[in-house]
Amino acid sequence: MTQALHTLPNGFRIVTEHMPGLESASIGIWVNAGGRHERAEQNGIAHFLEHMAFKGTERRSALQIAEAIEDVGGYINAYTSREVTAYYARVLKDDVPLAMDVIGDILRNPVFDTREIEVERGVILQEIGMSLDTPDDIIFDWLQEAAYPGQPIGRTILGPSERVRSFSRADLSGFVSEHYGPQNLILSAAGAVDHDMIVRMAEEMFGDMTAGVAQPTEGARFAAGERREIKALEQAHFTLALEAPGYRDDDFYTAQIFASAFGGGMSSRLFQEAREKRGLCYSVYASIGSYSDTGMMTVYAGTSDEDIAGLAEITVDELKRAADDMSDAEVDRARAQMKAGLLMGLESPSSRAERLARLVGIWGRVPPLSETVEKIDAVNTGDVRAFAQRLAGARAAMALYGPVEAAHSLDYVTRRLAA
Repeated sequence: MTQALHTLPNGFRIVTEHMPGLESASIGIWVNAGGRHERAEQNGIAHFLEHMAFKGTERRSALQIAEAIEDVGGYINAYTSREVTAYYARVLKDDVPLAMDVIGDILRNPVFDTREIEVERGVILQEIGMSLDTPDDIIFDWLQEAAYPGQPIGRTILGPSERVRSFSRADLSGFVSEHYGPQNLILSAAGAVDHDMIVRMAEEMFGDMTAGVAQPTEGARFAAGERREIKALEQAHFTLALEAPGYRDDDFYTAQIFASAFGGGMSSRLFQEAREKRGLCYSVYASIGSYSDTGMMTVYAGTSDEDIAGLAEITVDELKRAADDMSDAEVDRARAQMKAGLLMGLESPSSRAERLARLVGIWGRVPPLSETVEKIDAVNTGDVRAFAQRLAGARAAMALYGPVEAAHSLDYVTRRLAA
């Protein structure tokens, strides 16, 4: 594997990794602009802009964009998160220049046709409606809002319907002007790629861009909060969030290993206690979601109205117990799962391209895989127990949806954690 990183004079970064033996490549542009970079009146515009990227350029219609990639058997897509927006394609190695041209075109030459804006507005409103009809989808938006109230990072990525209905062509162009400067763009490619060729093409496509003024990003402040929505559903949906480390925190890997041991798989103590021993739920898990300056450990479970109070108690009690008796075997298993997941993901050029972009965005470089493995291996059982102890005293947020009248309050859960 050969990794290479190059920065153009205007700040545009290009990172590639050649993977011998592959006949395909994944290539895309990751923009350091997502939901948390929106002002309140812009909430949802980063996602709207992602949709509009495929709706026509000065050189291609929406259909021509799709046909250009699919005619050669490729795949093109995009996504918006709270910190980035990504536009990417997977193609055979001979079609890498075509993919580069298409992605460069949609980033540099969007027309934002008013008719297409109206069509896509309807599509996004349908997407919002679908999300609202999916309890185990919408509850995570509510949990995010409860954990980061009144902050950009706490707002939904899709945005509220009333905002989406009001966005204009000028709003879209304005967000691009503010956030799509070359210093915020990372071109990442992995697979059957030639670094020098990609750099030459990137210079032609993006070298004339002028770096804009850096826009301030509001820091995140985790806060205790609760949202409870009572509705006649088949299941009661329970989510709990505790403040956790961000990507750059020294405890990032400790947090990941703890979450895996606590609720990351079928062998985890939460799955075993809540589902296998007591039969309180079908789905229950814990995970860590990290950002540049904050993070949270999230526990989710779907259960019955009769069992939701008991499920919350078990979750809290198992978390506290982990601070006292998390075993070497549990930590070793979680560590092995984390390393295996990392290494298995590296077999895919799409996963590699995304990882390269993420690491360059966080660190400005691509740390060697050995460096990451060393950090994972350095986490010991004492570290994990100490992290669990800190979680027990951390601020918490909670979101509940469905027949949740009997659920405990956040105040009760917090007091039980601290007891």
